[in-house]
Amino acid sequence: MWSLASSLPHYDGLELDDAKQLLRASVHQHRKKRSEKEHHAAAEQIAEHARELLDGVRCAAAYAARPTEPETTALLRVLDDAGVEILLPMLGPGLSRDWAVYHPGDQLEVRAPGRPPDPEGPGLGEDAITRADVVFAPALSVDTQGIRLGQGGGWYDRVLRFVRPGTRVFAVIFDDERSSDPLPSAPHDRPVDGVLTPSGWELLGG
Repeated sequence: MWSLASSLPHYDGLELDDAKQLLRASVHQHRKKRSEKEHHAAAEQIAEHARELLDGVRCAAAYAARPTEPETTALLRVLDDAGVEILLPMLGPGLSRDWAVYHPGDQLEVRAPGRPPDPEGPGLGEDAITRADVVFAPALSVDTQGIRLGQGGGWYDRVLRFVRPGTRVFAVIFDDERSSDPLPSAPHDRPVDGVLTPSGWELLGG
């Protein structure tokens, strides 16, 4: 069985950015090999487990997944069915970070290469994530202390500083993307509180 650790056993000693890039490349390569059946099953399982995290939640920050990421259509549907307001990331003026309210069925558009699909808006400002009672964030891998390996743009590291104290941030990944070894991290990297995977959710770093 593939695992992040076994795919790259010798990234210790590399420069930080080089180590992160090698890890990202390994996860991307493996994600491309996942079958459509596996993607669909994972999406439904992730959505069902997310129901357990919605007690008292009125607003959730989530995202529209890229093609190889764990699919979030089912997750967004579960949030909507529970009466939760959904915030999705979007590009604001001058490629600034922004958020917009989303309802399943609303049009989504890829506005820049490599970006996830964005809602139409209007934008609410990058600090709109303060409205969220729970945050579901994309990731490539997460270690036991909640260090998150992202896509490399630093988007979430910048917006997570606006999350209200006590609001939990869950990274959404496949089960085999959890890392038992510490992931390379920089001082500005913001850890997450837990992971949400097809097998369930777990709080980390405690």
